[in-house]
Amino acid sequence: MGRVTERRRVIRIRDGAVSTRPDTLVAEEPLEIRLGGKPLAITMRTPGDDFALAAGFLVSEGVLASADELANIVYCAGATADGENTYNVVDVRLADGVPVPEITLERNVYTTSSCGLCGKASLDAVRTTTRWPLASSPAASDGSDPIHIGPPRIDPIRIDPATLAALPDRLRAAQRVFERTGGLHAAALFTTDGELLDIREDVGRHNAVDKIVGRALQQGQLPLSSSVLMVSGRASFELAQKAVMAGIPVLAAVSAPSSLAVDLAAETGLTLVGFLRGSSMNVYAGEHRIALPAGAATPAD
Repeated sequence: MGRVTERRRVIRIRDGAVSTRPDTLVAEEPLEIRLGGKPLAITMRTPGDDFALAAGFLVSEGVLASADELANIVYCAGATADGENTYNVVDVRLADGVPVPEITLERNVYTTSSCGLCGKASLDAVRTTTRWPLASSPAASDGSDPIHIGPPRIDPIRIDPATLAALPDRLRAAQRVFERTGGLHAAALFTTDGELLDIREDVGRHNAVDKIVGRALQQGQLPLSSSVLMVSGRASFELAQKAVMAGIPVLAAVSAPSSLAVDLAAETGLTLVGFLRGSSMNVYAGEHRIALPAGAATPAD
């Protein structure tokens, strides 16, 4: 299996002084994900946790939702002319009875480019395919939910802003490879009390989240309905989608969300927090899960 980091010679210039030295870089290699022997997607990733990455990817695609739906994941051998395994191709086998989605060119282009579908169609697709719909609003005083149709439900998740504010430093402190390379994204799961549950690093922010979700699936922990997902970069539509598909109620990011990520959060009931830096943050959707002071302002229309 490829290494997480590699060494390269660089010319270093500091205050006019020139020297040569080895530098530690994050490794980046392609991973082809096959489903039942058929190519499904290719992603550029940091080697490691490849089976979890593949499993998490299939959770976000709506193919998997529990460990018993997964038969096995194996590396495909003989990937080079001399028969040496590069460990860059994995094949996922579903359990008997689990529907195998049709693999089309359109689907393959979508997954490999990680661009997502556009507009309302993509919002509807996530909302209708997730196995664990999020509570979309706080319960009313009579126990009813004006959006939810069916038995009354109360969202149990509440998180203090001070707890959220502490997450970026805890995330950074746990990024071991980032300290050596400065070139990795990270995703971490926390409890609502701020306890670190798991952290994964990868050259791709979406891969880091897939590794988190895939490990949870392998350990029978889905849905992650009592967790907070913290990411080191921006909050794109794709990351919001992955949170919703894994049943994660809170997504927090140190940088900005995209407009479509905010739309998806509002559509599905996801709590979305951006620009989480120091004691400052913006709550873009799902503010009912944030323990705001009494009389605090709520987002304007």
